[in-house]
Amino acid sequence: MTALLEVAGLTKRFGGLVAVKEMGFSIAAGEILGLIGPNGSGKSTVMKLIMGIERPNAGSVRLDGVEVAGWPTHRIARQGVGLVFQHSRPLHRQTVLENIKLALLPDSLTRLFADRHIDARAREIAARVSLGGVVDRLPATLPFADLRRLELARAIARNPRVVLVDEPFAGLTKHEVADFSALIASFRAEGHAVLLVDHNVKGVAALVDRVLAMYLGEPIAEGSAEEVMRNETVRRVYLGGAIETAARPEAAATGRARLLSVENLGVLYGKAQALDGVELHVGEGEFVSVVGLNGAGKTTLFNAISGLVPHTGTVSWRGETLAGRTPAAIARGGIVQCPESRELFGDMSVRENLDLGGQHFTREESAKQLEWLFELFPILQSRGSQAARTLSGGEQQMLAIARALMMRPKLLILDEPTLGLAPVILEQLSRALERLRQTTDITVLLGEQNVIFALPHADRVYVLEHARIVWEGPPGKFAEEAGAAYL
Repeated sequence: MTALLEVAGLTKRFGGLVAVKEMGFSIAAGEILGLIGPNGSGKSTVMKLIMGIERPNAGSVRLDGVEVAGWPTHRIARQGVGLVFQHSRPLHRQTVLENIKLALLPDSLTRLFADRHIDARAREIAARVSLGGVVDRLPATLPFADLRRLELARAIARNPRVVLVDEPFAGLTKHEVADFSALIASFRAEGHAVLLVDHNVKGVAALVDRVLAMYLGEPIAEGSAEEVMRNETVRRVYLGGAIETAARPEAAATGRARLLSVENLGVLYGKAQALDGVELHVGEGEFVSVVGLNGAGKTTLFNAISGLVPHTGTVSWRGETLAGRTPAAIARGGIVQCPESRELFGDMSVRENLDLGGQHFTREESAKQLEWLFELFPILQSRGSQAARTLSGGEQQMLAIARALMMRPKLLILDEPTLGLAPVILEQLSRALERLRQTTDITVLLGEQNVIFALPHADRVYVLEHARIVWEGPPGKFAEEAGAAYL
């Protein structure tokens, strides 16, 4: 097949960061290519480079043989490329029909007014994406799935030869995912070339013809969905390596009182369903891992437990609901979260950050806790007077965990502690967590994409996928029951 879109040597630098490096692929007319990779791998940057939202530092983007790299966005759109953004961006004062008609208007100022065929064409497009019954409504009155349909309608209004689709299924129900998949498949049937960007293979496997996986700006595997899912490099990027577990002493597995209960938890971000009917529990002294790919809802779950986002359902702590309590009250009550973003005070020293965590205790109590933490993370003692922002990424992560532990939590929530860390730092964190697990009575709720890090530090495992818990069990059964389906 002749390639309709050809990308070669595409490179983009932001200062000293190389976001995309020597990226290359081609898509033929009537073909869907899935571009996958973890957060930060460069997928969205590739899409923006093709669309002209960002200008490449090097490389080629050819559309049906015409070089368009570096062109402004409006010229690339006129050349035949349409982009479906992950986040809907309608004109809120215009109706659904008016939004689609605006996308159909000619570019020339001498032909500013739409001709008589525009209205009929806009209604045809609305009907195609299942918006025919709501053409007179304003975007603010639409459910989330219809907003995504409107974004799709605007992107295909001018019948582009190449369609770029960014995270099409985020926030959709299974039924809505099926509807959107059918729509995207229809583009292929009509001869369009489609680039579909998503986090994981499984989300796009049934839809795409080929998959290209990327990591840290570079391609790492290409082939069928099945081939990419089996690729060892891809599995190492997503999982972290070979799945192993580590048993806890037998006595630790019995007689746990229930500390935290989450029942029928739901969270909406605008109209997007971030969590749907989530249920889990954590026993006193238990280590529980919630694993899931980026975007599954792990951070949202932890923020709901900590009182940081509104939610439906019930979060109970030692049998009492946390409804109505402020995040500060929840933290003082024993639930302390170490966020994915660390949230350190960069201009304050290591010691000052730690002192903030222990401010509610006496000087003697704080000194005793500090002594214990410096045994757990020795590097922090030698960095005591150093500004937090000058630490390495691994040292900042240790400081963030130590600051949370300074509050002497009953339940420590760790959100993606391994994100972006080098293997040697992962080993140090792993040893520290294992020491907590084997020698203290602390309870830990760990959220991780890196299954290889999460499973050895778990008594039980939950798998969170597309806003729902899809599996629960002991870590020893993960590999045989859930591991193959994780990607």
